[in-house]
Amino acid sequence: MPTDVINRYGSLSAWAYDLDKPIGHSFGDVEFLLGRLKDCPGPILEPCVGTGRVLIRLLEAGHDAEGFDASNEMLEICRRNCQIRGLTPRLSQMRWESFQCDRKFTAIVMTAATIELIPEFDTACAVLRRFHDHLQPGGRLILDISPDDSFTSDPEIRSWTTSDGDLVTLLELPTKLDYVMQRSHTPFRYEHWRDGKLVQSELEILTLRWWGMHEMAMALTSAGFAPPIISGGFEHGRAPRTGDNVISFEAVRR
Repeated sequence: MPTDVINRYGSLSAWAYDLDKPIGHSFGDVEFLLGRLKDCPGPILEPCVGTGRVLIRLLEAGHDAEGFDASNEMLEICRRNCQIRGLTPRLSQMRWESFQCDRKFTAIVMTAATIELIPEFDTACAVLRRFHDHLQPGGRLILDISPDDSFTSDPEIRSWTTSDGDLVTLLELPTKLDYVMQRSHTPFRYEHWRDGKLVQSELEILTLRWWGMHEMAMALTSAGFAPPIISGGFEHGRAPRTGDNVISFEAVRR
């Protein structure tokens, strides 16, 4: 499988993401985070910041927040979304496994099961340790995972009409599952159409690694965190149960 198209978030996929999940869109994660961070003095770091869907809400709530992403295309949209609102956060292009910040944070946040974009278990564990090391003592890491039944889906075609009247389409092809490595691989074909003519196409493969609830809890404690608070359905402190579409973890640096 070509690695240059795995979880890359190029120009069309970043554009489609912004069209599908504009600023203000929430899965319940934004409200959950704002509640958990209400008294957080900052600063706050959002890895894999994307188009700014979460970051901008944090900034508008008065938080000192910054983010990084490996995709320059995502960061370009994030900067534009911030500029429209008069916001000027620090945004950096960095990768999970090598990011380095010049200050420590009171909170690091990742929602929408973003941690699952790291396909290798050892790399993910190293990233959790790096998060730990970038937190102030008593600082919190807040992240979530999706149940494993969300990793299979039927093929579908989706489309969005842009403000200029162009069409952006997404063809989702069948998912392949690797139960040994706990990974799913879903090819996506993005296309940009104008006046019935194809302007650009882009192939990306979304590769996700699913986590068990106890597996993630053990990975967090192995990274140096105190045993995490595990919550279901964005209800803080409520034990996860069958049917929850998200399981959240809040882990404190000792």
